[in-house]
Amino acid sequence: MNKSKHKVVLQQIERLIKKDSFTVLVGLKAVCNLLQKNLEVYDWVGFYFSDFENQMLHLKAFTGTPTEHTSIPFGKGICGQVALSSENFLVPDVTAQENYIACSLDVRSELVVPLFLEGKNIGQIDVDSRTPNPFSKKDEKFLSNICNLISSAYGNLLTQL
Repeated sequence: MNKSKHKVVLQQIERLIKKDSFTVLVGLKAVCNLLQKNLEVYDWVGFYFSDFENQMLHLKAFTGTPTEHTSIPFGKGICGQVALSSENFLVPDVTAQENYIACSLDVRSELVVPLFLEGKNIGQIDVDSRTPNPFSKKDEKFLSNICNLISSAYGNLLTQL
């Protein structure tokens, strides 16, 4: 991925989430739309947030083909594993993953990056691609920067999702 493209999109997201007129969910949905529209291999983009009491992730905003996986138990699938590990999970080929939940038959690769608030993993951004192995360390860093922007902009409002 072109580093300058990442920089431009990151600046757009920064301006977008600073708008006072956006609720958290509207802002998250706008971020999903912006990413999918501007980055050709980002075919599905979503934000899952943790329900620690029930050990579940809940999809709160996304763009792309609707999925039936709107709630995912901690530990299940790529997203559920990130909920437990608090580490990025880059999957170049989803068919090679035993603990993969297929959101769409067209998905070939996935990248999940945790979203932290005050050092606690409270959710994650999930990006799926129909292209095999399109993601790099630059995408991981880029998505981490987006999660940091969102955490800074919305703060404790994110825990109310």
